Amino acid sequence: MENTAQSNQKQIRTLIVDDSEVMRNLLSATLDGHPNITVVGAANDPMEARTMIKELRPDVLTLDVEMPKMDGLSFLRNLMRLRPMPVVMVSSLTTKGATITLDAMAIGAVDFIAKPLALNGSLESFARELNEKVTIAARIDVSGRTRASAEVAKPAERLPAVINAQKSLIAIGGSTGGTEAIKLVLSRWPESMPGIVITQHIPPKFSKPFAERLDGCSALKVAEAEDGAPIGPGRAYVAPGDKHLEVANKNGRLFCRLSDAAPEHYQKPSVDVLFRSVVRAVGEKAVGVVLTGMGRDGGDGLMAMHEAGASTYAQDEASSVVWGMPGHAVHLGAVDAVVSLNSMSKHILSALTKSKRRR
Repeated sequence: MENTAQSNQKQIRTLIVDDSEVMRNLLSATLDGHPNITVVGAANDPMEARTMIKELRPDVLTLDVEMPKMDGLSFLRNLMRLRPMPVVMVSSLTTKGATITLDAMAIGAVDFIAKPLALNGSLESFARELNEKVTIAARIDVSGRTRASAEVAKPAERLPAVINAQKSLIAIGGSTGGTEAIKLVLSRWPESMPGIVITQHIPPKFSKPFAERLDGCSALKVAEAEDGAPIGPGRAYVAPGDKHLEVANKNGRLFCRLSDAAPEHYQKPSVDVLFRSVVRAVGEKAVGVVLTGMGRDGGDGLMAMHEAGASTYAQDEASSVVWGMPGHAVHLGAVDAVVSLNSMSKHILSALTKSKRRR
């Protein structure tokens, strides 16, 4: 009965754009294997894709970031201006690929996936992730995503300095749409903020360029976390793409600890791992935030923070690209307030000076 129900769902018409025949074949075979996804075409460059979009009217596009005739970013800009649609970027696992992909997210792509390192290895994880991302992308309001991207692109409205903070640490978790959401939140904060730790679901090679991007748009000093790095006011750390980030407390001083433990919720880094460590390190003197993202990661950890007396917040559904992670946290009763992305920076800033009575 379940398979019948799945087959009766509306098929997600997907167009693949990639200059590599090997990748086009891999993506086609992977997506066609999903009961609710139909690959309607595969283009080897943006010019061919433009014609196929008009003829085939796909629901979702997978787009290579580096192609001949017209690069992926130029094509994406034109697409979002003339015919906005959900786009999942397919990126090479390189620093250059990461930088271009992060640019694509700012332009309006809804998500990205890194190409597998080896086509002769196990592709099970890649297939699961790709199918999931395309399925989620098909549900996203791209017009709303475009408006959100325009909001992030505006010059940051820097908020006033923090005075008499009662909180010593801010922990943030995000996934789908999180790169731009985190950028907006941090860009508005003054350099006097308490220490900040961030777990964003992101591949290796992507986390360092992401941290550098945050550093460039913020008054804070932002870096990819290293084991033993001290956490203090005005500093923010991003979890490496292949390690869990934890917070440790030694004689009242906070520092980063990196862990190579198994993934949780298929994720490494995991938001739950970060949040649980924050409970152990600072307890009620923390603020926990779950931003846009698919899945359930972060909900249980935020609940632990909530029960320890920390202040906890989730992004609202209207401003989220995907309300999976924040929605799960809300469902658990783990949040003090549900806040729009545009208001999140100010809301957390005001919470820093308020002590929260333990339940």
